[in-house]
Amino acid sequence: MRELLPETELASAAALALLCGSAAAVVVWKWLSKRHIQKKMEEARRTRDEGVKKMAKAVQQFREQVPSDKTDAILSLPLLELAGRLQEGSLSPRTVLYTYIQKALEVTQQTNCVQYFIPECEEQLQEIQQQREKGLLYGIPVSIKDHIGHKGHLSTCGLVKFLGTPEQEDSVLVKVLKRQGAIPFAKTNVPQSLFNLSGINGPVDGIVSVPCALGPMARDVDSLALCMKALLCEEMFRLDPTVPPIPFNEEVYSSSAPLRIGYYDTDGYFPLPPCMRRAVHETREALQAAGHELVLFTPLHVRHVMTELFLKTFFADGGRAWLDVFTGNIVDPGLKPQVNFCRIPRLGKKILALILKPLFPRMADYLNALCSMRSVKEMWDHQHQIEVYRSEFIAQWRELQLDVVLCPVLGPAFTIGFPGKLLSAITSTMLYNVLNFPAGVVPVSTVTEADEEELKLYRGCCGDLWDRTLKQAVEGAVGLPVAVQCVALPWQEELCLRFMKEVETLSRAKRAA
Repeated sequence: MRELLPETELASAAALALLCGSAAAVVVWKWLSKRHIQKKMEEARRTRDEGVKKMAKAVQQFREQVPSDKTDAILSLPLLELAGRLQEGSLSPRTVLYTYIQKALEVTQQTNCVQYFIPECEEQLQEIQQQREKGLLYGIPVSIKDHIGHKGHLSTCGLVKFLGTPEQEDSVLVKVLKRQGAIPFAKTNVPQSLFNLSGINGPVDGIVSVPCALGPMARDVDSLALCMKALLCEEMFRLDPTVPPIPFNEEVYSSSAPLRIGYYDTDGYFPLPPCMRRAVHETREALQAAGHELVLFTPLHVRHVMTELFLKTFFADGGRAWLDVFTGNIVDPGLKPQVNFCRIPRLGKKILALILKPLFPRMADYLNALCSMRSVKEMWDHQHQIEVYRSEFIAQWRELQLDVVLCPVLGPAFTIGFPGKLLSAITSTMLYNVLNFPAGVVPVSTVTEADEEELKLYRGCCGDLWDRTLKQAVEGAVGLPVAVQCVALPWQEELCLRFMKEVETLSRAKRAA
């Protein structure tokens, strides 16, 4: 035994050395990975800062030539009037572009809304001025969201994995915008992974049963209609054959025929704050007074849609694909609750859901929805359930002979830090993602002191943590915009816009009275 002791000690020492060496290698690997990420982030910041400096220098030269009162007047123009003046030549695309860049520089200093400026906009400015035909958006500066591809620029979705790989070509959307004479000049920030509130990249590809959708944002409905007219063009149909080659129907948008409108102020799953429900009722009254017919409409099985159809679609694999995009990444604090829920093992989710069910039924449903599907057949059955639900919803719509639906939308704007805590509060808009219906949001009012007083009595539907969190999220919002949602059946975007225009006109008339 004495002869073997040194060999035993030697083996133990070797094992210990190997263990220490492995631990050191892990530490070094993690350090190198973190350093690699930091370098990527530093490079992205440098690129962003260089773009800002270039745009700021161009704006400074512009300021020396154009008085500020002229730029203020340009910013106040509605899009239709701005487009008209650019078409007729009474305003130059150069003046308009640098006016908007100047404003964007000012705003992003306050809000960090711009991800990158697009210096190539100056080259495009020269190109459109040489074109023989002026598109519908000739000379109109536009910003695009971070995940919309623009050649030579990153589309990161706030994720490290996309750093260092600039887009090789413009997305179809950007190509069509440029063809119509618009000038993309900035990419704006999005929530990390595009999963929070508030050539197109996304964090997880291949989810088709609940499609995501793109749409324009503008100050008025006529601007949205102009954008749709510009996008529904031959260039779009050529570049993307999956888009039905149907041009914008001006007759539907311009119609003044009375509408038969379904309405509801709550979906029964996540009651919204008093101000949002007030907005629906005031809009309903205005529409009735204007000669439209309003019919009470109750959306079917919204709790089932949220937990069984929507969440199970995005977390069909238990959230593994979504978690993969955060590998080696810095997770936004607003997303950490959702990330942590996904990281719980399947059995742990089931047990936790069972424990929470008596007191927090919605949270229990949420945890169960995060459990992965076990077979292809289960996935097919799930997709079939979505198809069945769409058919039932449309049948209910048809039975009531509705043209459109008026309903609430989540809001007002949340206090910073709260959106990530309230994923289930998005049912008001999520419903129409599942259905794949065109929907738009129109501001109609602002939060009042009376709304704040009524909010003190808000209890939601379950009196659980989510209800209390929603109340905290919207407190202190006096003066912030309050909106309603306008919905139409599939392929009826023009009717949806026409309805939005009616709501906008009536709400403006009320404010002016």
